[in-house]
Amino acid sequence: MKVKGCILIVAVLIAACLGQFAMRSAGLAATQEAAGAPPPVSPARIAIDYPPEESIFPPEITAPTFLWRDPAQNAGRWRIDVEFTDGSAAIQAQSPGERMRIGEIDPRCISDTNQPPQLTPQQAAARSWQPDETTWAAIKKHSAGHPATVAITGFSGQNPGEAVSHGRVTMETSLDPVNAPIFYRDVPLMPSELERGVIKPLAPNAIPLIGWRLRNLGEPTSRLVLEGLPTCANCHSFSRDGKTLGMDVDGPENDKGTYAIVPVAPQISIGTANVITWNSFPDKPAGHRTIGFLAQVSPDGQFAVVTLNEEVYVANFKDYRFLQVFYPTRGILAWYNRATGEMKALPGADDPRYVQTDGVWSPDGKYLVFARADAKDSYPEGRKPAAYAGDPNETPIQYDLYRIPFNGGRGGRPEAITGAAHNGMSNSFPKVSPDGRWIVFVECRNGQLMRPDSQLYIVPAGGGRARRMRANTLLMNSWHSFSPNGRWLVFSSKSRSPYTQMFLTHLDEKGNDSPPILIDNATAANRAVNIPEFVNIPPDGLLKIDVPAAEFYRIFDRALDLGQKGQDNAAIVEWNQALEVDPDSAEAHNNLGVLLTRKGSFDQAMTHFQRATGLKPDYAQAHYNLGGIFSRQGRWDEAIAEWERAIQSNPEFADTRNLLGLALARQGRLDEAIAQWRKAEVADPRDAEVHNNLGSALVRRGRLDEAMVQLQAALAVRPDYVQAHYTLGVALVQAGRFDEAIAHWRRALELKPDYPEAHYSLGRTLYLRGGIAEAMAHWREALRFAPDDLPVVNQTAWALATGPDAAFRNGPEAVRLAERAVELPGGSQPEVLDTLAAAYAEAGRFAEAVRTASRALAMATQQNKQALAGALRARIGLYEANTPIRERRQPSPGGADPH
Repeated sequence: MKVKGCILIVAVLIAACLGQFAMRSAGLAATQEAAGAPPPVSPARIAIDYPPEESIFPPEITAPTFLWRDPAQNAGRWRIDVEFTDGSAAIQAQSPGERMRIGEIDPRCISDTNQPPQLTPQQAAARSWQPDETTWAAIKKHSAGHPATVAITGFSGQNPGEAVSHGRVTMETSLDPVNAPIFYRDVPLMPSELERGVIKPLAPNAIPLIGWRLRNLGEPTSRLVLEGLPTCANCHSFSRDGKTLGMDVDGPENDKGTYAIVPVAPQISIGTANVITWNSFPDKPAGHRTIGFLAQVSPDGQFAVVTLNEEVYVANFKDYRFLQVFYPTRGILAWYNRATGEMKALPGADDPRYVQTDGVWSPDGKYLVFARADAKDSYPEGRKPAAYAGDPNETPIQYDLYRIPFNGGRGGRPEAITGAAHNGMSNSFPKVSPDGRWIVFVECRNGQLMRPDSQLYIVPAGGGRARRMRANTLLMNSWHSFSPNGRWLVFSSKSRSPYTQMFLTHLDEKGNDSPPILIDNATAANRAVNIPEFVNIPPDGLLKIDVPAAEFYRIFDRALDLGQKGQDNAAIVEWNQALEVDPDSAEAHNNLGVLLTRKGSFDQAMTHFQRATGLKPDYAQAHYNLGGIFSRQGRWDEAIAEWERAIQSNPEFADTRNLLGLALARQGRLDEAIAQWRKAEVADPRDAEVHNNLGSALVRRGRLDEAMVQLQAALAVRPDYVQAHYTLGVALVQAGRFDEAIAHWRRALELKPDYPEAHYSLGRTLYLRGGIAEAMAHWREALRFAPDDLPVVNQTAWALATGPDAAFRNGPEAVRLAERAVELPGGSQPEVLDTLAAAYAEAGRFAEAVRTASRALAMATQQNKQALAGALRARIGLYEANTPIRERRQPSPGGADPH
């Protein structure tokens, strides 16, 4: 009751005072009206556009430009009064109210797909004032920890003493310094329609215009630390201690997965030794080319976490204002250990049912925060291409934030972060405050990052109620980063211009943030700022970055291109230049060795392959190539050893297993060869050569059913595979399926008319089936293409000497061929002498036939070929009776005898 009474008394007193004030005002107005004076005109209200009300500035920042709009048409000059609450005297300044201006323009970045920045109508109407250095220092000093009021009063141009407009804004200088420069990417907006699914919105000729800058807030402009790369570099991150930089750097052969990790120093040099490729991830799907999405270096610089095996939705537009949309729709989190070179998936964040992305570290490196959504195809069938950023035709996806322990790379169970998950929006790009208490993330309707509706939200790190940050501007808020002390957040926005700019906000201990502060003069007005990141280094801790790796990659790609065009000599020159830039590039040594091999310079090639394997002992391709050199020199044991090393480095390398199988088969180790081809078949089921070689080995082992399965698999992959048609024909003949065999050999000869083995085998089968004329025609074709092939020469001579049809027998020709057969390598065997004896008999030279058959009999007896010895005894009896042989049985197709 007492409280209510007090309230009532106060209310009565206030009403009485207001009544007296109203009466006095009315009386004054009446007096003025009676005196004929016009009533006083209230000054027009000035709208102060910048800085926003209750802005907080860092103590080291340079002077901002105040912007206001004055509705008073007759205002000609303005007085700025700055009043403080620390007891110090006010500061007063005068301003002519210059119009807001567009900054410096970079003429290199003007194209037919963009427009120079234009002032909006509101900006064009704005007046401006920038305190001089002394005035700004005084304002910061007296507003440190205390709000100051900046009042702007407009005065009439005709009557200088007449105040016609007025406005005011409060601001404050924080007691918390930033104490760290900002590293950021400075890019032109020159859109180009490029390959679908590739995060690269600029045409190749614009790539060298990309720059990287460092901005110390105490300096009026930024420092350009890197520009002119011939290849694209993209996202970057620094370790919490400021000692390590990680950066995407496009590598050779269009490898978008190369990543540089390098110590931070005033002069940084990124060489190839500092570069890894995420495409070496051992659990990458066959044929997949990963880009390594949004890699982040750990707080101590020893690890990097990244999204791999990704599938990315990318839309590039010709509208330079929002020229690109990108976000992953599939992918897992993986990590890289700098000390061991290990690259592994993170259990708990590697579920293929989801896309797991945007992984960032807690300050102590013990856990990760990442974005997750249901996995889906980036470009679903039947969906129309998006025409602009935010188009409903974009592939829909909404992420939720999760937290997972790192646990030394062993991962754990992911837990959704309340307030940043399952809220009907897409939550992405989390950043954990340095004290580990807060997470700031981007919320939008679809996708992530640079969306027109991107808004920054803050949530307790353990989950809770998420708050929309006060610092948000009206258009695109993203790419945020905490200062090392956690009191400042830098982010990018398009609120002032289509050319993205950087803004700052202050955060107190409770996570409350202040209105956005522009970091002006970050770059030219027609260039965009993205990926701003505070770096825990002194202002002079990073002066320049050189990337000799990029020059090496330029030469590397040039050499590859020349080699692919068949310009081997020019390519060899380029590879030697590449090795001058980086003598320890195993890849360059290997590729130079390949070209030298093609030129027949095997000793030089071997030197480079050996150098490559010495530099990189697990370099499967170099071991593979070195094995090839050894095989060419007949050094099969060494070749096998190299191919085994290649397989140890890359067990899925089917080509190596295939060659190893061939080498083992050549040494008679057929079962080992079959085992290698079985593994090669598993590694690459679409490798027709593996299927053919395995099928051939199985034929030799008499495992015909298995062999035919492999050979048919080879033909399913390559219907025009001549060797597979031939070998399948051999298997079919041995299985007694002559018609099918004939069909495959005919097909082989359609594809390769100069295939002597196919002519020979087809002729034997036709001869067996009574097709003597066609058989003879094929054998003569075989002789035309392989005049020194012993089985072909011997078989043709035998048919000419002993054939059942007199029309095709020809003694003199049989003798000529049989005598040549004996002189060929391998011709001094009893079967060949048997043919020569039969030819002599057909030619009527029976004495020579007896002598030759007798020699053959002695050899057959010595070699324990009893069946042949018996046949020779019977034939000698015929020759002694001056009777030639008339072969009534035709040769057995696929049999072992040379007849």
